[in-house]
Amino acid sequence: MIRSDEEAKEVARKLAASFAEQADVRDRDRRLPAEEVEQLSVSGLLGITVPARYGGAEVSVATLTEVFRLLAAADASLAQIPHSHFVFLEALRLQGTEGQQARYFAEALAGARFANAQTERGGRTVTDDATTLRRRPGGGYVLDGEKFYSTGSLFAHWLVVRAVLAGEPPVGGAAPKALAYIRRDAPGVTVVDDWDGIGQRTTASGTVRLSGVLVADDQVVPYTPIFAGPTTYGARAQVLHAALDAGIARGAVDAAVAAVGRARPWFESGAATAAEDPLVAQQAGELEITVRSAEALLREAAAAIDAAEADLTEETTARASIATAVAKAAAARASLEASTVLFELGGTRSAAASLNLSRYWRDARTHTLHDPVRWKVQHIGRWLLSGTRPPRHGQL
Repeated sequence: MIRSDEEAKEVARKLAASFAEQADVRDRDRRLPAEEVEQLSVSGLLGITVPARYGGAEVSVATLTEVFRLLAAADASLAQIPHSHFVFLEALRLQGTEGQQARYFAEALAGARFANAQTERGGRTVTDDATTLRRRPGGGYVLDGEKFYSTGSLFAHWLVVRAVLAGEPPVGGAAPKALAYIRRDAPGVTVVDDWDGIGQRTTASGTVRLSGVLVADDQVVPYTPIFAGPTTYGARAQVLHAALDAGIARGAVDAAVAAVGRARPWFESGAATAAEDPLVAQQAGELEITVRSAEALLREAAAAIDAAEADLTEETTARASIATAVAKAAAARASLEASTVLFELGGTRSAAASLNLSRYWRDARTHTLHDPVRWKVQHIGRWLLSGTRPPRHGQL
């Protein structure tokens, strides 16, 4: 059981060092990290956001963000797996009943893993859901549908499924939605390992099929009301995505330093080693500035979310969302730049397939597609020019 913010960060540092040792092999062979995910459970990290009144450390967003950054620098795929776990624990904190919170927070403290079954492939946009929760005459619901990008679902004890509440009156012109917390091994649940992304190859982000799954009333948590008032729900989710990008960038920088150590200096430089080549030093310095800038903006965004949660208003939550959008844009750019410049600094030798340094770029390119930076830049610009507050949704 982790008891403090500092303990959480120290545990994350130790786990990251351990996870880094075989990260390359796991990616190359697409070996799913079952043992490493179990270590996450045993470490106590999966319970660090549980409120203190339920026995958790209730760490700050700043601490949670740093935990993700540390893990992602070691293995971006592995760090991605618990993302939804913390997002849906936050949904419980915001909308769960006392009984639901007591039940599921206790599960998290015991090391249980929650994974998402949220996004679908067939809708017009990522917010469209065909998956339904239909009331049963005798009580409870029946859940039917199919989800994709279900990160970590193969390793989960609980799946959290976003679904339309069929037959319920519209809210704001749209059908209301809820989250169903169901056992991974419940009858009617099938998890398919069919994720074939070029990056984040070991996240187990495949398909979840749901056929006539029986869901009790106390397994359903309202989703639509999360966005009815000022909220940091979306900012919390996005700052962790930014932390993943920033971690990839730092991991790529560390790999670049090692690659320069193996490289030969360019003959025109007159340098004895590649590290002494002035143009290599210049490019490395520019890269470090880019990555440190992203890390600083990440810390600023996390602090803004913590401040907003201490004083929840339209203004504070808007500022938190904008700060998070800035951090996400900067971290996405840093991850892509660092994972590309890595090869320029390391030279031709760094392109050897045996080194598998491409995993940094593949992970960065795959993960940064989650939520388009171009839309975040739009919201930042509107806020700057006209004070327009960003919309409330789970991606901002």
